[in-house]
Amino acid sequence: MKLFVNRKIKALFCSIALCMAVFALSSLLFMAFEVQHSALYIAICSLCMSAAVLALCYRYFREQHQMMETAISQIAEYLSGNRDVTIECNDEGELFRLFHEVNTLVSVLNAHAEKEKSAKKFLKRTISDISHQLKTPLAALTIYNGIIQDEAKDLPTIQEFSRLSGQELDRIETLVQNLLKITKFDAGTIVLEKSLEHVYGLAETVKNYFLFRAAQEGKEIRLSGDETVTLLCDGIWITEAISNLVKNALDHTKEGDFIQVEWRAFASVVQITVKDNGSGICPEDLHHIFKRFYRSRFSKDTQGIGLGLSLAKAIVEAHNGTIEADSTPGVETSFTMNFLTPTKL
Repeated sequence: MKLFVNRKIKALFCSIALCMAVFALSSLLFMAFEVQHSALYIAICSLCMSAAVLALCYRYFREQHQMMETAISQIAEYLSGNRDVTIECNDEGELFRLFHEVNTLVSVLNAHAEKEKSAKKFLKRTISDISHQLKTPLAALTIYNGIIQDEAKDLPTIQEFSRLSGQELDRIETLVQNLLKITKFDAGTIVLEKSLEHVYGLAETVKNYFLFRAAQEGKEIRLSGDETVTLLCDGIWITEAISNLVKNALDHTKEGDFIQVEWRAFASVVQITVKDNGSGICPEDLHHIFKRFYRSRFSKDTQGIGLGLSLAKAIVEAHNGTIEADSTPGVETSFTMNFLTPTKL
């Protein structure tokens, strides 16, 4: 039987069988020699045998419990990030077969993790190379486009087309930059340098960056919140996330609309919200807007490239935060970022 492959189970059954044999032999001897008070002696022997069997079973199951606890602690350590743990399985039996299969599963998972890590690094290097290769011709095209605009001051048609080509070059440059940033997050090569930042200062930086565009388009950027609120974060990347949300709002609003950046501090959360009163998002799109290159069939936007919201989500999640969107078409759209505040226990 496979049950007796395990030497400890075999030893347990042999010990119990030995106890029973000793008890049976003792009982036969007491009865054969008609020992006085033999019934009492047999009862005592039965109690001794029962105690011995219980002690053997207790010892066996205690050892089994200790092995299971060790295996559980090893699995917990693996889940916490230690990829080098293994469960000792140097014996025969069903339980050790299970441990062996767990070790095999760990090896497979480690192999997949290494393969995925290598794939991400390769993707990062590839896109990084492509991005750097594109930067040089883009810079040259931007310079050429500026020269054309200067030389065609008296030619309104050429001026208009050069202005439009300049806008498209800016879009391509933004796409290249965002691709490079988002692949860095994918590959896990981003190191966040966190410090206490005033949320007002981050929002003010974003507002100043988009102030000229907002003025040109007849839109207003508003800031609202307590200037003393601070957030433990990488200021550069959080500014990038807020900027992407503000740019998205500018892309989906018209002249006379507003974009508002507001923030609040709760007991354990700092919340930053970017909202506008623009065209809004259709309900069927809300669950997809953070996907890369996602474009709604209802969208009239001709400026977006579908990476800004994905990058904002990656930045927020790298800070162990969450981001969610809410919208009423034609009324209001809001993007809310929640960041946990570290607490000292």
